Amino acid sequence: MKRVVAALVLVAVLASIVTGALIWRLTRDRAPRLPEISAYSHGHLTRVGPYRYCQVLDPTDCIVPAEQGELPVTGRDPVQLSVPPAIGRAPWVLLRAYEGDDLVEEFRPGTRLAVTIPTVDPHRGRLTGIAVQLPTLVRDEAGNEFPVPHAEWSVRTVWN
Repeated sequence: MKRVVAALVLVAVLASIVTGALIWRLTRDRAPRLPEISAYSHGHLTRVGPYRYCQVLDPTDCIVPAEQGELPVTGRDPVQLSVPPAIGRAPWVLLRAYEGDDLVEEFRPGTRLAVTIPTVDPHRGRLTGIAVQLPTLVRDEAGNEFPVPHAEWSVRTVWN
């Protein structure tokens, strides 16, 4: 009986050590998870992390993964853009890049998590890409305030 109890205690101790080591291994040196946007069109989905992500209070302290998504598109199907609540809770900007001209939309905090984007605009031409930006107000030496993006996500369209 003593051998069985000793063996069970040994197994429990070894399992605890292995579990602790596994948890330590999985959590060490883990980079912070940054928000991703998603874009869907014509049966294709792309999820992309930020191209550039800076601290709100220090826009010079940045992580630059330089990620850019690619999304195949056609002239018939619009792009469905989704942003996570981490972006939607803040004021955010959508930049639509068309062949002829860009279109910029601003969204107030908590108002939109999804936007439908036409791939062809009658005045601007075909959509070449989209970008989502989180602006921060900065002040220059003269005291003028203006918005500067502290984070940006980018998706390039690929025409079939």
